[in-house]
Amino acid sequence: MHSLDTPRRALDDRLAAWRELEPAGPARGWIRAIRESLGMTRDELAQRLGVTRQRVFAIEAAEADGALKLDTLRRAAEALDCTLVYALVPKESLQSAVERRAREVAERHVERAGHTMLLEGQLGAAGDRERLVEELTEQLARSRGLWRD
Repeated sequence: MHSLDTPRRALDDRLAAWRELEPAGPARGWIRAIRESLGMTRDELAQRLGVTRQRVFAIEAAEADGALKLDTLRRAAEALDCTLVYALVPKESLQSAVERRAREVAERHVERAGHTMLLEGQLGAAGDRERLVEELTEQLARSRGLWRD
């Protein structure tokens, strides 16, 4: 097993549950939804944050627009007695993403090499090509620099 495999698999295990969650939040934002559900006014939240009512309005609008700074969101979460949960959740497992990318790169390399081999009259059978792609995919999946174009 390569040095990248173990941390990648451990992170994949941690992220698996996150892939099941629905990422979309309330249309008007979490801050406003939580504040209103708690029965807290903008004035009360402003007091807890140490800002003006107008600033709370601007914070809620910025969150709904996707333009709120993470630090401000963290402070609002604390003022609402919430825990901010922040994560990047890959659409597929990290292992699958690496294997897919490695195969794409391997196929490009073999295609280029195959063209040269064809010109030189050295092209083997289709099975040879697939075996070469598989071997190169395995090597690339264990190497760094896979994501350079």
